[in-house]
Parts: sequence; C-alpha cells; structure tokens
Amino acid sequence: MPAFSAFDGTTLAYHESGSGSPLICLPGGPMQHSGYLEDLGGLSAHRRLVKLDPRGTGDSATPDDPETYRCDRLVDDVEALRAHLGLDRLTLLGHSAGTNLALMYATRHPARVAALVLVTPSPLVAGIEVTGQERLEVARLRAAEPWFPQAYAAFEAIVAGTGTDWDVIDPFFHGRWDHETRRHQASQAAARNDEAAAVFSSAYDPPATRKAMAALRMPVLVLAGEVDVNTPPVAASRLAALLPGAEQAVLPAAGHFPWRDDPSRFAETIETFLKTAL
Repeated sequence: MPAFSAFDGTTLAYHESGSGSPLICLPGGPMQHSGYLEDLGGLSAHRRLVKLDPRGTGDSATPDDPETYRCDRLVDDVEALRAHLGLDRLTLLGHSAGTNLALMYATRHPARVAALVLVTPSPLVAGIEVTGQERLEVARLRAAEPWFPQAYAAFEAIVAGTGTDWDVIDPFFHGRWDHETRRHQASQAAARNDEAAAVFSSAYDPPATRKAMAALRMPVLVLAGEVDVNTPPVAASRLAALLPGAEQAVLPAAGHFPWRDDPSRFAETIETFLKTAL
C-alpha cells in the first residue's frame, strides 16, 4: 500500500488504479475513506487515479491531535501528497465534502493546481446554504418511484424539523434504488470517521474563501446530479458562479454518486473537460 508522511508525521495511505496523467481524488463523507469512489465510473481507463484516504480513515493512520482533522489543516496533507508524488501541479477531483478540501487547497496553493473537478459539491466552505424546499423540489422528481410516498413523507418531516427517519430517505441520494445500491449505501456509515467529521468544518471562513475563489484562474468543472437532494443543481450552480469561468454540467437522472448511476457519461464528461483544460 503506497503511503507517505504528513506534516505532523502521520502516515497517510493512498490507492492507485489506471494509468496516464494522475488525477488526485479527495473523498467526501466528510472524513470517509476513498474506497467508495471505486474506479469513478471507469475514469481509470483514462487517468491514473490517486485516491487519498484522509487521516484517521481507511489505511491511513490516526493522528495524535484531533484538531488536525480540520479541513484547513488537511490542506497540508494534500500538499505533502503532491510533494511525495513529485508533481509540480495537481489535477484535483473532490467529491461532496471533499470539494471543500479541494477548494481550500486551490485557494492556498493556486499555482499548484492545474485543474479542479468538483463532483456533487458541498458548498458549505463558501457559505452557501441549501434550503429544505430546494431539496424537496428535487425529491419530487422521483414521484413515480414505488418507494416515493413513504420516503417523501419522511423527508417532509425532516425538513419541517419533526422527523428523524433518515434511513427512509436514502433512496433520494441515488439515481436508482436497487439491491446493489442498497449495499453501497449500507457500507457508507462504517467507512466514515465520525469524530473527524465533527471537526472537519469547524474552521470555515466563507467570506475569506469566496474572496480567494474569485481570484482563481485554473479550469474548473462543477458536476451535479439532476436528482441529487444533497447538492441540488441549483446549489452547485451558485458555487460555480463564484469561480471565474467555471464550467457546469448536470448528469440526467443521477444522484449524489453519479459515477454509479451513469458511469460512461460521468467518465466521458470529466475526461472531455480534462482534455480541453490541460
């Protein structure tokens, strides 16, 4: 298992697949190991995927100081990975909460980033909130699904602050809800470090981040899923608007894990962008 030493001596692991130009992949969760990214819908056929296990997750060691789980501190882990790989610049892909880390790295080390791919991004680092009504509007696109009535009632209750049936709304995070997707969803909780997740976003500074984002000039792709209630396309669009010249794409009928819903279109969309950007 390839590994390297972080700024504080913590040993961090990463997983490689494919060949070609490296694409550094930062998982979400937050603070979930990179296994759930799989081969990103076959993107490994075009790129050498380098998937980082954040500290305290997967095959990476647990740090002595829990404060190093903060997103702004994890920037130093990404920089250590860049140095370890001997790369002058990184092409970064972040998923969900991992996009916050990708953006914080880009704003601190803009000269070290060749291009950014933000997949179903969390916009919290920029202070963008997603309303409950925006989530429900996306959820209603699934009205023809057999599981919809129970799941939507639970979702309405959660948005209203009176419900807690989070497991019932799981189907809304995926473009399809079959046996394999259920297995994938069930594996998510065990893959996340909840202690680390509680610390991850504690040092966000949205005004400073938005100002720094406005100065970025590298190519950026913001990729949303049409039926993703976690990051509705409207929220992804608001994030893209803060990044000069960012390209936007919405994958039809895809949820929060679009490489699983439409692998070929997902990989083609990203590879087409990278070929043009780099």
